[in-house]
Amino acid sequence: MDRLENIEPHMPSLEDMQQWTQVIGRAQQLMLEQAAGATGRHLPFDPQTVADVQSSFAKEGMALWQRFLDTGGMLRNQPVPAPEGSPAARKDRRFADPAWTSHPFYDLIRQSYLLVSDYLMRLTDAVDGVDPKQKARLRFAASGILDALAPSNFPLTNPTVVEKTLQSGGENLVKGLQHMLADMEKGQLTHTDGTAFEVGRNIAATPGKVIKETPLYQLIHYEPTTDKVLETPLIIFPPWINRFYILDLAPEKSFVKWAVEQGLSVFLVSWKSADASMKDLVWDDYILQGQVDAIDTVRDLLGVKHVHAIGYCVAGTTLAATLALLTARGEADKVASATFFTAQVDFSKAGDLCLFIDDEQLKLVDQLSAGGYLDGRYMAATFNLLRGRDLIWNYVVNNYLLGQDYPPFDLLYWNGDTTNLPARWHKEYLTRLYRDNLLIQPGAISIDGTPIDLSRIETPAYVQAGREDHIAPVESVWKIVGHLSGPVRFLLAGSGHIAGVINPPAAGKYQYWSCDTPQPTLDDFIAAATETKGSWWPDWIEWIRGHGEKNVTVRGARKPGGGKLKAIENAPGAYVKSR
Repeated sequence: MDRLENIEPHMPSLEDMQQWTQVIGRAQQLMLEQAAGATGRHLPFDPQTVADVQSSFAKEGMALWQRFLDTGGMLRNQPVPAPEGSPAARKDRRFADPAWTSHPFYDLIRQSYLLVSDYLMRLTDAVDGVDPKQKARLRFAASGILDALAPSNFPLTNPTVVEKTLQSGGENLVKGLQHMLADMEKGQLTHTDGTAFEVGRNIAATPGKVIKETPLYQLIHYEPTTDKVLETPLIIFPPWINRFYILDLAPEKSFVKWAVEQGLSVFLVSWKSADASMKDLVWDDYILQGQVDAIDTVRDLLGVKHVHAIGYCVAGTTLAATLALLTARGEADKVASATFFTAQVDFSKAGDLCLFIDDEQLKLVDQLSAGGYLDGRYMAATFNLLRGRDLIWNYVVNNYLLGQDYPPFDLLYWNGDTTNLPARWHKEYLTRLYRDNLLIQPGAISIDGTPIDLSRIETPAYVQAGREDHIAPVESVWKIVGHLSGPVRFLLAGSGHIAGVINPPAAGKYQYWSCDTPQPTLDDFIAAATETKGSWWPDWIEWIRGHGEKNVTVRGARKPGGGKLKAIENAPGAYVKSR
């Protein structure tokens, strides 16, 4: 309590309570109108549900004030805990500082905010008679507004900031202002100390050579670390909406390094960040001039019949289209197996990203893509908004209000290393897949004039999903199982879109769920699945080895630059460093 002795507590008068009640009511109305505006239409409500919600809020609100009046919390300078089960008693990481519950001034602010938040979210749920996507958009908007208005985001209502300001004489606010101005100049929120990392030195540092370069991608062949390798090579397609080294972070986290150590000949595609020269690229180019070309290149280089392929996120979606095209051409045997990291093909349950795909958003994409490409900072901001509380406001408090130094974190460095996207491809992807969900409709999409059909794909597939994935929800990733005709091993990993994938065995983190027999639904899979502690990577490599292929000695083209394709430069290459 002595930390905040400069704040003079007092008992709220009747006039105070009336004023606060009016302020809360006006704030609710403004937030609801703003959220309604995000849907672009009038909002009908179920009268009985609204009445119940309002009655509950009034009861909870009066009970809150009554608790403070009855106990004299302000006069006694004592906290007034909310009863168990009340929204005001909810645990929330934003209010972890003990002062939020030990000091009555902050305790009242915290409990009031939690009550208002609960009320508004329940009120949005009471919207009736609108399209489910419109209702989800309303809920997302309301949640975002509430996150922005949290008392923890403002210096005078955050006890941690108040204490820091008093201790430092305001130096934290000056330093925070420097951080904010620097971020405004670069047009992007900073999450970590960028000077601590260098691509090719302590991240993306697995030894290898760039052996091919096209206007779209560079092909990296990694240096083997075993005397023998599996005859069938592995080619990895990372998403081109990010830099490839999410799969090659610090050595102890690198999937690429680990895969090499398992005795695989590993190749990886490093996509070029879009510029004006790529303004006319469409999805066909990433399939034909990207994935198919890279697969054929590796097959020809090593003189092998087929490859194992991995597609991560959007590159996994594209890999499915590539397999469908190869199948339609009678060339399905070019790919021995396909692994999908958090990839979607059916976008009917694609999660909150769908909320950003409407006519207004598509117009915004056009406006932001005047040069023929979309600045990667727009996509970074979009992904940050999906987890605004963790990826925006948490850093506003730490960086701007508390003036804290940025901690070095390779994953956050990668997250801020944005990649530009070809405008035509991006808009086509949003409309044809996310909005219209055409990929799952046989013949609805043609590649190079060839209609494709996912249901004809018989390539063995390994499908990995993240239990807490907010970009590719598990319910959405699961749907790929029902659209492929070949054998599918589905695996559910702990954590989300990134940590659920990048989970090296040595870390001993998280867990995964697997089932040896196919299940008809996701619920059936969850009911039948066995939980295994730790990384799922060993399960995957055993699945790869289960294809019964022999090992071959590392020589000639199995060494980077040792075959017909000579080394152009050392990995990670120039494309990943281009800005």
